[in-house]
Amino acid sequence: MIKDDCIFCKIANGNIPSYCLYEDNYFKVVLDIEPSSKGHGLIIPKSHADNLFMLDEETASRALIIAKKVSPAIMEVLGCDGMNLLQNNGEAAGQTINHFHIHLIPRYKNDSVGIKWNKNSLSKEWAEKFVSEIKENIK
Repeated sequence: MIKDDCIFCKIANGNIPSYCLYEDNYFKVVLDIEPSSKGHGLIIPKSHADNLFMLDEETASRALIIAKKVSPAIMEVLGCDGMNLLQNNGEAAGQTINHFHIHLIPRYKNDSVGIKWNKNSLSKEWAEKFVSEIKENIK
């Protein structure tokens, strides 16, 4: 399915020009026009799904296979030291476009890219209760 009002559907299907790094029948990988670092790419499926949880398993699997294929090429060409694969689901998690996508963010030692979080502590009681509840709810 393609959503007419979705900018990523339009990019992935060639209706809006992009700098394409890779393309197959199911995905397009393009440069992000507001990159966190030089070479920041986006893996975008050609079929619309708002987020990871709405993807079928085959498409979800293909997305990681493409990340595994494209990321080493980016790292080789740029000579970067690492690569973040970032995928957000929902506004509270930082998702700004409601179309599943994976960010490929080249990283360099001592760069200024800010993908960090605060470390908190984990209590044994909470962890045991949480694990039990999750196992009961996984479908």
